[in-house]
Amino acid sequence: MGAVIALGGFAILAFAALTVAFVVKTILRLVLLPLLLVKFVVTGILLLVLGPILFVVGVVVFTALALVFAVPLLPVLAVAAVVWLLVRSSRRPAVA
Repeated sequence: MGAVIALGGFAILAFAALTVAFVVKTILRLVLLPLLLVKFVVTGILLLVLGPILFVVGVVVFTALALVFAVPLLPVLAVAAVVWLLVRSSRRPAVA
């Protein structure tokens, strides 16, 4: 019987703690809302300024990495082109 009462007390304590945490969190968000709005405005302006620069840098890095990974495969591409030219026939097949 004592265990049931203890579990009930723990449940009530947990519910009270969650309720207090929710109230404190809500009050804190309402107090800090103006700072959050300022953060969004500053972030938006920063992205407007740095966005195109980061895009150009990303394109350059992507091109450089594509070349770095593609250059070692050029001999394989050359062999594949020679095989394709040999297999491809300019004659018509005998059976249509």
